[in-house]
Amino acid sequence: MRHSAATIALDAGVDIKVLADQLGHSTTTLTRDTYQSVTKQLHRDAADAVAKKINQRRRKAG
Repeated sequence: MRHSAATIALDAGVDIKVLADQLGHSTTTLTRDTYQSVTKQLHRDAADAVAKKINQRRRKAG
């Protein structure tokens, strides 16, 4: 349950420091390494961000 809740919170944009504090972790690294899963949406968001950057550079070059 903690894993799912932490993953959803991070995916929703909750600040990692806030989440670490809520979970009682002393470091954000522990929170990230233990609870953050890479969801399909995060993969899509990453791909979209890269595509957007490529398109911006193409426009500047062209």
